[in-house]
Amino acid sequence: MSTTSPPVGYRAVLRVPGLRSVFVAHAVSMAGTVAAQVALSILVFERTGSPLLSALVLVCSFVPYAVGGIALSSLADRFPARRVLVCCDLVSAACIATMLIPGLPIGALLGLLLLTGIVAPVFAGARAASLAQLLDAELFPIGRSLLRAIAQVTVLIGFALGAVAVAAIGPTWLLALDVVTFVASAALIGFGTPFTPAVGRTGSTWQDSLTGLRYLRGNVPLRRLILLSWVVPAFSSMPDGLAVAYTVQTGAAATAAGALFAGYSVGSVLGELAAARLTPATRRKLVIPLILLSQTPAIAFIAEPSIPVAAVLLALSGSGYAFNQGIDPLILNVTGPEHRGRLFTVQTSGLMAIQGVSIALAGAIGTFLRPSLTISFAAVIGTAVTLLLARRALR
Repeated sequence: MSTTSPPVGYRAVLRVPGLRSVFVAHAVSMAGTVAAQVALSILVFERTGSPLLSALVLVCSFVPYAVGGIALSSLADRFPARRVLVCCDLVSAACIATMLIPGLPIGALLGLLLLTGIVAPVFAGARAASLAQLLDAELFPIGRSLLRAIAQVTVLIGFALGAVAVAAIGPTWLLALDVVTFVASAALIGFGTPFTPAVGRTGSTWQDSLTGLRYLRGNVPLRRLILLSWVVPAFSSMPDGLAVAYTVQTGAAATAAGALFAGYSVGSVLGELAAARLTPATRRKLVIPLILLSQTPAIAFIAEPSIPVAAVLLALSGSGYAFNQGIDPLILNVTGPEHRGRLFTVQTSGLMAIQGVSIALAGAIGTFLRPSLTISFAAVIGTAVTLLLARRALR
């Protein structure tokens, strides 16, 4: 009898029929989303001259996640995943296309952006639930890891090139390109991915969504794992809220803050790539070490390191985010198939919400303390809190 282990890593996931289309569609739609955020921020500022209204573009991109995650989470279970994914892409395409109407008020632009944010967690939940049906327990965390890696690379490249693209073709044409990316994503998913059936439909959308929340609240092991998946990045992302302030504190130009943002993203991708090549048992053993790695490097900010050193520290911190590959199988094991779409929708929306709150909180504290001290103290607290939560969740 052969003792050869089945292949692991991203290649094994991409060999599964239909999944190449899933990941290509993810890359295409992510690129369009980032482009839309950059284009809208510049377009709003050009029309109003208001930094506040321009900043609201990013707020409107993240805040609706909480609404969609709570009120619409059951859609990810009530209908076949492919249908949900295609509909979400087409709704997003329609919203962005409407933004192209000349003279549309700023309030309408932001309202349309809010709508795309509401459907985003439903899309993420349905996609994760479909992966759980298409991949076995060993490959499922690798599939989610690949989604995260693609997202980080796309954000890194998108924000770096977005302003250049706006300068070259203008924000309106960049928004039009975003419409094309969402339509392309819908086509890739609709014609290139396998069918997965709906798994749960008992009442109204709202009632089923509340049932999912009650299920999460009553399932103690699951609740602890989801909380851990929220709190770890909540602390490790705090330096993002102070990247510009810290850069100025060191005496460097504010534009050098981009190195700090890039450091965390690059580290996240490298961590995901490395962890994906390990066996499931090894990834499970590395959960706590990776969680500690995600928090402890930022403690060194108390010494006010130079920007290159700070970028390396944040890259180390970002690499620890691969801890998710160890807990994703545990989440899958303690979640009934009929609740997975709702669970992953809530997980995505909660993650976005808590990261937004933590970044805003870091910025608020950083107005009273030196940014270096704020980052370092947050890392100390984050190390203690996440270690405590990890021990409880993995007990």
